Amino acid sequence: MSKKALVTGITGQDGAYLAELLLEKGYEVHGLVRRQSSTVRPRLDAVQSRKDLPLDNLHLHYGDLSDGGGLMRLVGKVQPDEVYNLAAQSHVRVSFDAPEYTCDVTATGCLRLLEAIHELGMHPRFYQASSSEMFGKVQAVPQTETTPFYPRSPYACAKLFGYWATVNYRESYGMHASNGILFNHESPRRGETFVTRKITLAAARIKLGLQKRLSLGNLDSKRDWGFAKEYVDGMWRMLQQPEGDDYVLATNETHSIRECLDVAFAVVGLSWHDHVDIDPKYYRPAEVDLLIGDYAKAKKKLGWEPHTKFKTLIELMTEADVRLLSEQAAGKPILSY
Repeated sequence: MSKKALVTGITGQDGAYLAELLLEKGYEVHGLVRRQSSTVRPRLDAVQSRKDLPLDNLHLHYGDLSDGGGLMRLVGKVQPDEVYNLAAQSHVRVSFDAPEYTCDVTATGCLRLLEAIHELGMHPRFYQASSSEMFGKVQAVPQTETTPFYPRSPYACAKLFGYWATVNYRESYGMHASNGILFNHESPRRGETFVTRKITLAAARIKLGLQKRLSLGNLDSKRDWGFAKEYVDGMWRMLQQPEGDDYVLATNETHSIRECLDVAFAVVGLSWHDHVDIDPKYYRPAEVDLLIGDYAKAKKKLGWEPHTKFKTLIELMTEADVRLLSEQAAGKPILSY
């Protein structure tokens, strides 16, 4: 009998890649989606266009992490073997503008899901999508599972609550619950307002004459960037372990936004210096200057390590955006990513 997995945030970058992975492994996959006026879900559409996957095993359910009763009913109905909580208001800059909403969904939403599982007396394995942003004003370089946290945004504070709630339910109720402290992970499915995708999409649009200028904030911020498709494999590996635990997934390399610009614009044969403006509105009230993670524990215990290097990642994202815009202009179905 196939395993059942419940994935919140299934329409996002990680959710779509995770759904693909689980379907490939023979899971019955249930995804939580918010009710919206539009049913266009490009990342999930890309998954559902794959004829080689058992798409009859993919089931979508309307719901929201702000609705504890709805979550309890859904968990009771699905009876999952594994739960992956990927849903969040996940944009750091937006969290300064909508801090209460960010905390309700990202922090209390995690608690509602954990409590639903506990109250139902069920024992699925639980994955919480934690974030390197929790390290914020870093207290050690590189960051590991034992590095003290110092969050610098409402988003990071909310993620820190979810992290400790997961640890608390593991220790209080014996739940198989794990935190994946994932450093920045990107792909052609990354949201268009996140800086790497904003850059690769702009480079493609400028090359094709669809855009003239790109506005950004702090070009000197440094991040540890990996490939999202590889990171969801790490999530799955965490829930296959005998016990729940907390793991950093990272590349142990750090690169600046300036370097991202160098690579993306080189792909399209342009110099970013001719097209980029600095706009103070994109600066955060409290900046995170340097993130770099040590994935040694994940390598040792999960057998996980990253394979796609930063330059290759930004190149493949830029090339995918050039294809995407070209297909769009030709009126073709946009399912290439």
